[in-house]
Amino acid sequence: MTDLSTKPLDELSVDEAARPKAPPVPEATDLHRRQGRQLAAIHSHYLREMAQIGAVLVRIEARDAPPEHLKQLVLSLDMAENFRAFGSLCGRECQVLKFHHDIESADMFPRIEAAGGGRFREVVAKLKAEHEVVHELIIRLSRAADALAESPSEANFVQAGNTFRKLEEVVRSHFGYEETELAEAIGYYLGSI
Repeated sequence: MTDLSTKPLDELSVDEAARPKAPPVPEATDLHRRQGRQLAAIHSHYLREMAQIGAVLVRIEARDAPPEHLKQLVLSLDMAENFRAFGSLCGRECQVLKFHHDIESADMFPRIEAAGGGRFREVVAKLKAEHEVVHELIIRLSRAADALAESPSEANFVQAGNTFRKLEEVVRSHFGYEETELAEAIGYYLGSI
């Protein structure tokens, strides 16, 4: 496990260029591929939830004000409700996403690796490394949301927004890679998820 806690936010990435390709599973049928694409349906749910969080963030941002007036705006009933919703959504959805990744890392990936005779080792290692980046971003978003709730300053709001957007970017990229590279293997080796 790599310590990502000191890396600047803009350097936390999944390095798409370094992603290995999964070997084909020649025995896989269209049925196996359809079963493997169930992962995309699960991911789609998470992405919809993230879009809801993003919508709350946009709603907060729409209340544009000079920095000296931001605190007063934030303390208004509507703004306070928006910040509470943002923090609650982030907390809930980030925990669910972390749980999803923990299941993949502890169960699904090892089963694919074993059933594939180690042929998926590099892809699985890359996906696990990407999980570390996602989890670091979740930790940072949680801290940013806490700081924002504690002190609703412009700087804290910008930090929370930037962290959320980075998390969303990384998660979308990670999900796409995982779905593309593992659909056949999931369907063939696991039957479905």
